[in-house]
Amino acid sequence: MKRVLLIEDSVADTAIVKDILRRDDLIVESAVDGEEGLNKARSARPDLILLDLILPGIDGYEVCRRIKNEESLCDTVVVVLSVRDTVEDITRAFQAGADDYIIKPPWPELLARKIKLYLGLH
Repeated sequence: MKRVLLIEDSVADTAIVKDILRRDDLIVESAVDGEEGLNKARSARPDLILLDLILPGIDGYEVCRRIKNEESLCDTVVVVLSVRDTVEDITRAFQAGADDYIIKPPWPELLARKIKLYLGLH
């Protein structure tokens, strides 16, 4: 089974995304802030990380930068999932190393298809 780490501080958003992803028999773990997310990424070695940008403590941009700069995690797919929808925010996320960017609230079918595509589960 493929493993997804969701780094998201909103309980409601976490529940929605977990529900969408569990339909495809994915193991979904979550973290509520950047520091916990980095620690779980290191220990769980997820196949994909869904990352909010607005997090307590370390923001999502810095979390993404650290993931992509860490040898053991640099190949992990990072998909930003954020309410921030400006060109500047999206550009900044890609500059931090994000592989994709989905604006919240995600259309469930789009989110599920993109995740399956990145995980090779067509």
